[in-house]
Amino acid sequence: MLTQPFADAIAAAEQIITGARHIRTEQDLIEGYDYLAGSIRASLQMAWAYERDFPFFVQSTGPYTKMGLDNPDTLYFHAYLRPDAEYVVNGTRGSTRDLSFQVLNGDYSPVDVPDSLTAFDDRELEIGPDGRYELRFGPGPARPGYVHLGRDAAMLIVREVHSDWSTEKRGALRIQRIDRIGETPPPLTMDLLTKRYGVAGKMLVARLQTFLAFPEWFYLNLPVNTMTEPRSTPGGLTTQFSSVGHYELDNDQAMLITVPKSDAPYQGFQLGSMWYLSLDYINHQTSLTADQAHVDRDGMIRLVVSERDPGLANWIERTGHARGYLQLRWQRLSRDMKPDDGPTVEVVSVDDLPERLPFYDQARVTPRQWRARIAARQVAVAERMLG
Repeated sequence: MLTQPFADAIAAAEQIITGARHIRTEQDLIEGYDYLAGSIRASLQMAWAYERDFPFFVQSTGPYTKMGLDNPDTLYFHAYLRPDAEYVVNGTRGSTRDLSFQVLNGDYSPVDVPDSLTAFDDRELEIGPDGRYELRFGPGPARPGYVHLGRDAAMLIVREVHSDWSTEKRGALRIQRIDRIGETPPPLTMDLLTKRYGVAGKMLVARLQTFLAFPEWFYLNLPVNTMTEPRSTPGGLTTQFSSVGHYELDNDQAMLITVPKSDAPYQGFQLGSMWYLSLDYINHQTSLTADQAHVDRDGMIRLVVSERDPGLANWIERTGHARGYLQLRWQRLSRDMKPDDGPTVEVVSVDDLPERLPFYDQARVTPRQWRARIAARQVAVAERMLG
């Protein structure tokens, strides 16, 4: 059977899911199987997008194909490259808070993070009055508008980051290999399809193995219910700093995270499950940007992570996840973040929040106001996904 290698990979992937060390509850296993379904979809898409002569951008992750603690505020796109070929990227800059480009020398693996050969944001682009820009990649020497591809260059990643979901609009993006413009790709062959099913299977297994190992490197070696000082994000995305941690809370406990509203153009917080995935950010408030959050009069953002509803604008819903990951990101930076820019964390009783929060009354919301917040998220994500 042509698809047998992929079928075998699905069986192996299911064993990875059911054997995950963090599984404690039926919810953990159910979410694992849902993660498997999204990974199957994504692996097929990525294998069929493995086209370096007639490349195109595909969405690397999204609400239904999650991986790698995906940022709810980010649209991720990638295309594959040959290091000895020249490519042109044409785009139209949207109104999102950040647009960045990164060239990697491979993909993530269970034992390694790929090297970032180059990373920059749109401040280095020449953007016309109509928002249009052109950028070239190739083996030639770097110069304005031309990015040198190192000999191991394999993938171009583009991230478009929203801060105000309700007003910011995504841009447009296209990639072409320059010496193939106007030509047509060869017809499909049985050999090519056989390779693609095999590649999809390898991608599926590697994807699950990698992102179950990833938290071991950067999160689980930290004390529980703490967050790190801001640090440059691993992987070479030079305009981003992050603060990370992992939590474990009872239903009567709340984690109070206090962080200054930054001068960074983008600042966002999110929760992640033990599968290293974002929680449901469409129908629940499991993330907040600085633009979405309530900012107290002293310039601080006070986030409340809890299962019980505290009736506050900055409630971050655990959605039944007693354990998980914490992530703060700052992007499009023009300076290094300092310890004072980062968060302080304490675990308190939900019942004690009125005494622990200095501006408690100003931060409260009614059930009707909360419902409106969720409705706005649902509309914004739908519109963002449709472009």
